[in-house]
Amino acid sequence: MAKKDKKDSGLVETIKTVVYALLIAGVFRTLFFQPFWIPSGSMKDTLLIGDFLFVNKMAYGYSYASCPTVRLGGFVIDAKDICGFIDGDNTRIMASDPERGDVIVFRHPVSGMDYVKRLIGLPGDTVQVKQGLLYINNKPVQVADAGVFEELAEPQGPQGLRPRCENGPVGTGGICKKSRQTETLPNGVSHDVLNIGNQQSDHTPVYTVPAGHYFFMGDNRDNSTDSRVPQTVGGVGYVPFENLIGRADRIMFSSAGRSLFAFWTWRSDRFFKGIE
Repeated sequence: MAKKDKKDSGLVETIKTVVYALLIAGVFRTLFFQPFWIPSGSMKDTLLIGDFLFVNKMAYGYSYASCPTVRLGGFVIDAKDICGFIDGDNTRIMASDPERGDVIVFRHPVSGMDYVKRLIGLPGDTVQVKQGLLYINNKPVQVADAGVFEELAEPQGPQGLRPRCENGPVGTGGICKKSRQTETLPNGVSHDVLNIGNQQSDHTPVYTVPAGHYFFMGDNRDNSTDSRVPQTVGGVGYVPFENLIGRADRIMFSSAGRSLFAFWTWRSDRFFKGIE
């Protein structure tokens, strides 16, 4: 009987240890840093498919979106179910304003999925793209040629996404090219943007960013679903302040393969790389 009691006690202690570990991990993920794996090419060449980073949740304070949404197959516990007590009317605790040019992970206002884009428009700004050139408050941003971005034309990441190419069509294993420019925003933040071709997203109406909202764009401008497309037709639209999760500051490591654990495909030149 004593042996059985000892065995039962050991099982209880193991369960308690696992529960405590999960609680600590949950608190850490909610308050400080959230892991994020880049699933698409919308932020090339700043972020590549397979980049793994931690999102700084302390950067802008906390809202309901700071809590994780748990998805296990068809079972979903939404962030609002966990942190709904701080939801509503753009509520944030210990709030700090984001800066133009920040790379931010946010919760999509409709689908609830996590997106990563660059902050382009602040509340009250006007934003427009004319002939592929970004205008903020009726003034064109500064751009300078930055050569050509090249990558292999092959399936990328766990979804097997093939890159779009300015020199397409390109067969598997060929070199996929995109024009690259360095864009400088009004506050002096510079970053690279890529171009694939002339398309509808290069010619937009004027957007006026509402109070308490932000306007986001991907750096891979012709391959990004972002604030240029309204939420009513599957885009991102204007993103409320409360939907910001945190700032992406640094890539921890990067995998060019279909899994983070395929260490032979890791990109050693991107370890601990700062995000600009």
